[in-house]
Amino acid sequence: MDVFKLNTFTKGWFVGDFEPTIIKTKDCEVAVKIYKKGDNEGAHYHKIADELTIVVSGECKLNGQTFKAGDIVWIKPGEVAEFEATEDCVHTVVKIPSVKGDKYIVEESSGNTK
Repeated sequence: MDVFKLNTFTKGWFVGDFEPTIIKTKDCEVAVKIYKKGDNEGAHYHKIADELTIVVSGECKLNGQTFKAGDIVWIKPGEVAEFEATEDCVHTVVKIPSVKGDKYIVEESSGNTK
């Protein structure tokens, strides 16, 4: 048995086609994300990957909609996601497949994602 610490991985990502990782694979990415109230991620999208976000604890907003523990959100390729932690919260995130560079920031001034 091997044992690891989540805080040794970049932003909670511990499976995928990147370093550091526990299992290097192009099949998927897995993370446990720990957020404090007020944390946010600007609007972005993926051209290739599907992203599943499971709210394990706490509360957040994705695209202005409130989600609580037990909710699962499926963000499909091309869909823009903007996140805000409205409470301290923990998420498990799965992206399929793991594609380097498949995160595109939406520029506020253009209002256009593509």
